[in-house]
Amino acid sequence: MKKSQHFLALGLTAIALASMPFVAFGASTPIIDQHQANQEKRIDAGKASGKLSKREAARLEAGQTKVDAMEATAKADGTVTKAEAQSIKTEQKKQNKRIIKQKHDHNK
Repeated sequence: MKKSQHFLALGLTAIALASMPFVAFGASTPIIDQHQANQEKRIDAGKASGKLSKREAARLEAGQTKVDAMEATAKADGTVTKAEAQSIKTEQKKQNKRIIKQKHDHNK
């Protein structure tokens, strides 16, 4: 009797664990997140210093939003693949170049 209760408890535990939503370990993107934060700080600094016009800053912020959306899409299935991460990093590099260009073009 005790043995059957033990198996029943194990079975119920297995069912409960299988039905629980799991936090996917492959969905963590700390490097991408840090890069995004750094770029957003650079945009804010450009606005504060006057190196970026409101229009330039708005365009750069739209680019950052695009990267955030790419990251959210990649995380949606619980795993960020290497290809997805590379695609996000490529877009971040494009945004980085845009930030540099806009901050140093002397437009006000």
